[in-house]
Amino acid sequence: MKEYLYKLEMKTRDYECDIQGVVNNANYIHYLEATRHEWLVSTGISFRKWHEEGIETMVSEISIKYKASLHGQEEFISCLNLHRDGPRFIFDQDIYRKSDMRLCVSAQVSTICVIDGRVTRGDEVLPYLGKFLENA
Repeated sequence: MKEYLYKLEMKTRDYECDIQGVVNNANYIHYLEATRHEWLVSTGISFRKWHEEGIETMVSEISIKYKASLHGQEEFISCLNLHRDGPRFIFDQDIYRKSDMRLCVSAQVSTICVIDGRVTRGDEVLPYLGKFLENA
């Protein structure tokens, strides 16, 4: 496993599985989002605080590569790194099955900042995220 800024251990739930007994593809998006939220909370940042300050951050694009399936009641590790590309903050996220450390999902999640309904360069969140950026 490569180095990551943050890792979160989770467990799948049986109701997330489809008729084939594997986790439905859409649930991986939830896992990725939960990881981003938990990472922010672990650093003392919250989307709610940003919202109260008038800073809205939102996903603008998600690219997911499914490599291997997770099944019900399996433990996994959801990992992330962060970098910036112009106004976009990009989370490079991977999910590994804990039992054999097999890569199950590799994703890139692009986020943007919006203030007063307008996309910004994202400088408003740099005081919070700058120290975590790979290319800072």
